[in-house]
Amino acid sequence: MFKRRWLTMTWRDALFCHWPVDPAAVSATLPDRLSVATHRDDAYLSVVAFVMDDIRPRGAPVGLSFPELNLRTYVEGPDGPGVYFYNLDADDRIGVAAARRLFALPYYRAAMDVSRPETADRSERAGGPVRFTSRRTHPGVPHVRFDATYEPTGEAFAAEPGSLDAFLAENYQFYAAGNRLYCGGIAHDPWRLREATVDLRANTLFEANGFDRPDGDPIVRYAEPIEVGADRIRSV
Repeated sequence: MFKRRWLTMTWRDALFCHWPVDPAAVSATLPDRLSVATHRDDAYLSVVAFVMDDIRPRGAPVGLSFPELNLRTYVEGPDGPGVYFYNLDADDRIGVAAARRLFALPYYRAAMDVSRPETADRSERAGGPVRFTSRRTHPGVPHVRFDATYEPTGEAFAAEPGSLDAFLAENYQFYAAGNRLYCGGIAHDPWRLREATVDLRANTLFEANGFDRPDGDPIVRYAEPIEVGADRIRSV
């Protein structure tokens, strides 16, 4: 298990939807000093939805919990490989304000709901379908709608080193660009992933971030709950 970090939390009910895209389409959107990372010549754009539970700075007696929805890609930077976020929408006014200030990340307020549709057998609900809806409410930025129901279907597995799943999931730092380039680290055990299905009824994240909607169906994964630690960001 990772050592205790400045900020700790648990991520639950994580949906990963990954689309392969032309590296040139991603490269044109990146800030200086970042370059697009590829796997077998493809860049990827990923929509990730999950619940951040019990988020607390070191020593805090009570944590925050709220859903998050983001669009991200994969990059090489001055401190090595990482994730670059185009947006992180979250359903918490205080959390969004703090994240924008402390982590220099593009967080936006949104009205979200995460629920599990009723099933005949309640014992099935722990691994059953999850519905995630989001409507951005942050002023002065493009509108975003998201509505999906997803469900794990396969057995849990750890990504093999060098595999596409590892490229997409096993990332332990992120970059953010404000008046300068920043880098932040996270720590957690390897993801336990499961194949999954998704009914994607609405998703305007690509248009809101200036991308054409990718062709084809995404690679879909569900992730088991995981404890995460985060460090303060640093200038690079």
